[in-house]
Amino acid sequence: MQETAIVTGGAQGIGFAVAEALVAKGTRVAIWDRDIEMAENSAKELGGNSFACAVDVSDWASVEAAMEKTLSIAGSVAILVNSAGVAGSNAPLADYSVEEFKMITEINLLGTFHVNKAVVPTMTEANYGRIVNIASVAGKEGNPNASAYSASKAGVIGLTKSLGKELAHLNIAVNCVTPAAARTRIFDQMQQEHIDYMLSKIPRGRFLELNEAGAMISWLCSSENSFTTGAVFDLSGGRATY
Repeated sequence: MQETAIVTGGAQGIGFAVAEALVAKGTRVAIWDRDIEMAENSAKELGGNSFACAVDVSDWASVEAAMEKTLSIAGSVAILVNSAGVAGSNAPLADYSVEEFKMITEINLLGTFHVNKAVVPTMTEANYGRIVNIASVAGKEGNPNASAYSASKAGVIGLTKSLGKELAHLNIAVNCVTPAAARTRIFDQMQQEHIDYMLSKIPRGRFLELNEAGAMISWLCSSENSFTTGAVFDLSGGRATY
């Protein structure tokens, strides 16, 4: 039976790279994305019976509707990769927009809660599941002038550890990865000074390649990952080693 994976933010960037890696292993992918046109085009490009769902992860009702649609098509969901997220603008905390801080937290952290909450019942019923939440090295170390993003990604790490322990008695693995920056459209939200800062902190001297993220995350989604849960996997090129 073909497994189905939900990949939020799967229309582009790290999400799409993960979707490609999963399809190559025979998995059907449900791309959950706010940009339904891009998601449909990406699902068509992926093949493998993949399909798209329009969803705003910050809105619980929208996530519920997407989950209902996904289950009506696929019957079950074995894998969740939560890649939807935003970086936001760069500014000192004292000058940061209250509304933008709230928006970033609602997408990055509350959105992670929503999609994890949506898939846990069906995984629990099946006594099988693999969840990977995309955090960030900023959630470990904190980037200056990025307090909202750093705080929201630190929250994703904490949520992952908590849920991993809750489900450890089942064959459900809940892990997260902490990537350094990769050249995706998220750079469009950042100042060049901040991009240069992030690069300067990576000992490998380059940004993360999308296929590198896809390779690690697709393994975390596999049945081979049968023991590790509630863990944080580094993808920072040596920047953070804990």
